[in-house]
Amino acid sequence: MTQTAADNAFSRNAMRAELLDAETEQKLARAWRDERDEKSLHRLINAYMRLAISMASKFRRYGAPMNDLIQEAGLGLMKAADKFDPDRGVRFSTYAVWWIKASIQDYVMRNWSMVRTGSTSSQKSLFFNMRRVQARIEREAMADGQELDRHQLRQLIATEVGVPLHDVEMMEGRLSGSDYSLNATQSSEDEGREWIDALEDTGPQAADTVETAHDTDQVRAWLLEALTRLNERERFIVRERKLRDEPRTLESLGKELSLSKERVRQLEAAAFQKMRKTLESESREVHDFLL
Repeated sequence: MTQTAADNAFSRNAMRAELLDAETEQKLARAWRDERDEKSLHRLINAYMRLAISMASKFRRYGAPMNDLIQEAGLGLMKAADKFDPDRGVRFSTYAVWWIKASIQDYVMRNWSMVRTGSTSSQKSLFFNMRRVQARIEREAMADGQELDRHQLRQLIATEVGVPLHDVEMMEGRLSGSDYSLNATQSSEDEGREWIDALEDTGPQAADTVETAHDTDQVRAWLLEALTRLNERERFIVRERKLRDEPRTLESLGKELSLSKERVRQLEAAAFQKMRKTLESESREVHDFLL
């Protein structure tokens, strides 16, 4: 059986499911809430799956596969059943509509574009109502003989939907076209040049990489030469204070060397002074760098 045939069979079975009266509906909902009776849950879900399918069909214009929309509607229906309180005196169908719609809308917005279309309630409201509101405003303006520019139209939409103007501007751009591959050619006149070729390469260039590596090697050589001019204790202090991933404290070095913390600091300062003099004698360039 093909997927389409399976979907059609599922829809037909859902449409033939039993219709629940208010009393039976309340009984099933209480059995699931209080006793976690899965049979009652399945019966409640199956009875209202036709409602989920009906609502899913209203979102087909957004280009999502119908079977995916039905699955999302079913998830919304299950969430509604799990959160439904039968003691509030509301019919389950009335309560479930909100959860089904929310689940489908979230799915449509997640899959509309590779770039997230929106996440706030105002952005969601715009996504599903902007075109309808815009068409109505344009019809009314035309009937009144008015001519609206783009800014006026956006402002009226923002006021009508109750969202900030910048959200309208953002959503207008998102709804103006679909995603395009960076490997698509810009035009037939560009001899197959792809859009990705027009992007600036922000990575390091070969010349910069070679120059940086050369400078790093040179500085390393100068530092090693300066270290050889120190005595063993000075090299130890510099290594432990500056060359370790986790530098040691003056206090810990003082305990190991049987010296005061202040004495270790003095030895460290003297070692750095020796290294500076060595580097200054080796290269005026590194002297300027250190300054």
